[in-house]
Amino acid sequence: MSTLLYSHPACLYHDTGEYHPERADRLRAVLAALDAPAFAGLDRREAPRAAIEDLLRVHPRSHVEGVLAAIPASGHRGLDPDTIVSPGSGEAALRAAGAVAAAVDAVMAGEATNAFCAVRPPGHHAEPDRAMGFCLFNNIAIGALRAHQEHGCERVAVIDFDVHHGNGTQATFARDPRLFYASTHQWPLYPGTGARDERGIAGNIVNAPLQPNAGSADFRFAVAEFVLPALEDFRPDFLFISAGFDAHRRDPLAALNLSEEDYAWITGKLTELAGRHCAGRVVSALEGGYDLEALADSAAAHVAALMRA
Repeated sequence: MSTLLYSHPACLYHDTGEYHPERADRLRAVLAALDAPAFAGLDRREAPRAAIEDLLRVHPRSHVEGVLAAIPASGHRGLDPDTIVSPGSGEAALRAAGAVAAAVDAVMAGEATNAFCAVRPPGHHAEPDRAMGFCLFNNIAIGALRAHQEHGCERVAVIDFDVHHGNGTQATFARDPRLFYASTHQWPLYPGTGARDERGIAGNIVNAPLQPNAGSADFRFAVAEFVLPALEDFRPDFLFISAGFDAHRRDPLAALNLSEEDYAWITGKLTELAGRHCAGRVVSALEGGYDLEALADSAAAHVAALMRA
């Protein structure tokens, strides 16, 4: 079966202002890379708007309404020093979350084995009641809880290889043993969470922090030693990927030294495991990545690995 690609032009109209690293050119670079002939087999779909009920799986109504009410009619507004919104941000955020929810439905219906959601704003820093770190709503957690609550998946896992720890996803998952979250990330680094001893209610949180300047060998060791065995033991019914590509050696916001080959490698390992435990069901969503060339190359390597699954 084919790999699905969800995106929407509205995600380009989330304007974060001049010089902000989380800019529309990031998504343009990813989509241009996925227009190459090697990706002609992708099943391309327009992301729908998320239903408010899906957002409420993760975020309280007061938070959802507060974020949407904060979207300005013109200009820019800062929800915090890093998280900037503009008139197009509300629609972009709803389409970003809606992409992941729609991908879950399509994969559960057997329309494809897996999906990649090329969307922005990203989501993994968004805590249940707080927008932060460029993120408004937690796209991947919204999709994961849709799989759990709407489709009856008893054990849902998120693997996050963004260079920054996904504090929002961890906060959403930590108290429910049916939800599993594992992260590789640079430590120390924003947002300051993700220590190895943060384990969740039942060992369902696995953090594998990497020291600054760590490279491929360190990353692959952490994944093979900590992430994959715990995920194997968890035996997920559905697997999600928070696909941030800012651990790449060329990325300006951090100090890890991964390459696009590392992203292809971990994607292959995750799809192999998904094939053993959950009929290959994988949904991935774009998170970070701020060097445009590195982001495009890494996203292409990731999607190519999904297509090979």
